[in-house]
Amino acid sequence: MIKRFGVITRDCAGINAALRAVVRTAATHQVEVFGVIRGYDGLIDGNLRPLDRRSVSGIINLGGTILKSARSERFLTEENQLQAIKTIEENKLDGLIVIGGNGSLTGAHLLATKYGVKVIGIPATIDNDVNMVDQCLGADTAVNVALDALDKIRDTATSLERIFVVEVMGRDCGYIAMKVSLAGGCEDVILPEQDFDLNEICREIEAGNAQGKVSWIVIVAEGKAKAQDVATAITLLTGLETRIAVLGHIQRGGRPTAVDRILAAKLGNAAVEALLSGETDKCVALKDEKIELIPLETAIKPKKLIFEPEYRLLKILS
Repeated sequence: MIKRFGVITRDCAGINAALRAVVRTAATHQVEVFGVIRGYDGLIDGNLRPLDRRSVSGIINLGGTILKSARSERFLTEENQLQAIKTIEENKLDGLIVIGGNGSLTGAHLLATKYGVKVIGIPATIDNDVNMVDQCLGADTAVNVALDALDKIRDTATSLERIFVVEVMGRDCGYIAMKVSLAGGCEDVILPEQDFDLNEICREIEAGNAQGKVSWIVIVAEGKAKAQDVATAITLLTGLETRIAVLGHIQRGGRPTAVDRILAAKLGNAAVEALLSGETDKCVALKDEKIELIPLETAIKPKKLIFEPEYRLLKILS
């Protein structure tokens, strides 16, 4: 029986809303919740604090995580994994809910399979790249934050009649790049999932310029190319003035959108119900507009995203 459990979080918009849903759902079952401060590092160090309904009041609209977060290289060693298990035992935690992306969920899967910890995951990552999950927490907000910045850049690009290369986050995944380029009416996008021909992009820019097109925006996912390199090449090949904008970590922050807040409420509630019903080594996921349980072993496998249909649409509309 689950009488108390811990919560570990990563950082992206919607995490606090999910944490609120977890704590308040647990409260209705008279189950205690302890927040783990700074992710797996906090679990190793025994850095926990109790959470109740009041402690999660007023956080639904906040970006980031009130529990703080950290990438834990220490958790990769068995010595520190055993220290984390000691923390779980000393604090009499009957299970964990882990809110995060592939790294966090991989850690959750390890705790479940290697050490027998009861664990439920909530997929949360701006790249939307958790396998078998339609919509990860934080992805919608990240796209909208990037789109807001892009709209402002377009104002400048149009006024000054310039080419802009805008770099967005996406080391291995082009989700943000593809979505923001299509939503922002951009002329091209460079994605990790597909090859690109810079010479062809430049030929299109020159052809457009010859017909009176005075501005051009190319979105670049950081994992495929760097904005500065692409911009330098465009100027060299076309002779046209090119500017860059690197959006960086602003995409990880910001107040969560309504989509992410509602998703957080559903996933947080479902995670607690799953844990209390005896489920483990699974994550709650939105799939075909329904909340389902997916084995963590499946969720942490590489997700193959296909953007070709959207890319073709982008080129038609540009």
